[in-house]
Amino acid sequence: AKEFDRKIVFEDGSEYYGYSFGARADRVCEAVFNTSPVGYQEIVSDPSYTGQLVAMTYPVVGSCGVCDEDYETKIPALGALAVRDYNDQPSNFRCTKTLSAMMEEYGIPGIYGIDTRKLGSLRDEGSRRCFLCAADMPAAEAVEAIKNAPVLRDAVKRASSRMKWYSKTAHPKYDVAVVDCGVKLSVVRSLNKRGCNVTVLPYNASAEEVLAADFDGVLFSDGPGDPRDAAESVELMKGLLGKVPVFGTGLGHLILAAACGGKINRLKFGHHGGNYPVRDVKTGKIEITAQNTLYAADERSLAKTPLTVTHVNVLDNTADGLEYAGGRAFSVQYAPDAAAYERFTALMEENRNA
Repeated sequence: AKEFDRKIVFEDGSEYYGYSFGARADRVCEAVFNTSPVGYQEIVSDPSYTGQLVAMTYPVVGSCGVCDEDYETKIPALGALAVRDYNDQPSNFRCTKTLSAMMEEYGIPGIYGIDTRKLGSLRDEGSRRCFLCAADMPAAEAVEAIKNAPVLRDAVKRASSRMKWYSKTAHPKYDVAVVDCGVKLSVVRSLNKRGCNVTVLPYNASAEEVLAADFDGVLFSDGPGDPRDAAESVELMKGLLGKVPVFGTGLGHLILAAACGGKINRLKFGHHGGNYPVRDVKTGKIEITAQNTLYAADERSLAKTPLTVTHVNVLDNTADGLEYAGGRAFSVQYAPDAAAYERFTALMEENRNA
């Protein structure tokens, strides 16, 4: 039998042995799990996972290879990937390379052959830091490396564009600014599809710059980490509220909460996957959503802000949708669906005609 050559060591000294794929690199990461049975390329290239090790609960990963049209960012920044079984012989007519080759290209290490069901204990014990390293490294040495590694505080800065860029569409109806806290390319494409010319701005753009450009609306994107580490984006949100239609998704939802004085809590194990039920408070209808966050807005603190909770997570009652008093800003914690984009375009149309 092939000998294990890699392992994951957690802060408590527990070890999970497996085999290497992707880049051959040691990496200290925060470990989270994702419950999605499909879409591993979108997960690996999602900027919201910057610096994190993602353990996939679905057992076989790699069967579709990697397709050029499916990236969520141009340069993936995932910390590492852990899977039960890795398939290096993909069967897909759109495939341009294997998952392992893509990970090697972008310096992302992987480990396969571990018991990801046991790793699912992250759900019981909460998200923890870990070290992906050589199988023969002493556990005590690995634990010491975790303790000495700096905690990632600049995830949004790392995930954001450095310069503004554009994505235009034929026959545009609206000009939209996207504040890039770690924007997914599918969000930009969704706006283009709805007649929006998009200008993507860095996370630390100024309110004066945005207002001077006279955009029809501003979208604050999803992204990695704690919104309190993205103080520039929170200040930008404060400067725009009430002056231009605003839509926040994922991290943008938390930035709206923080800008209005809401408290942000770290969740025990977060929401990571494509199957989270969310209830619309007005209609009572349940939507099944994709989410990726380790933080939530504290509902009790929101009572003292100009925000109303519009959507609630059925599993843990966290506030998954917010609306700003006066209705010119709203947000969702999850990946926006067609209804959310249509609400945003309707808000821009209403504001234009006011």
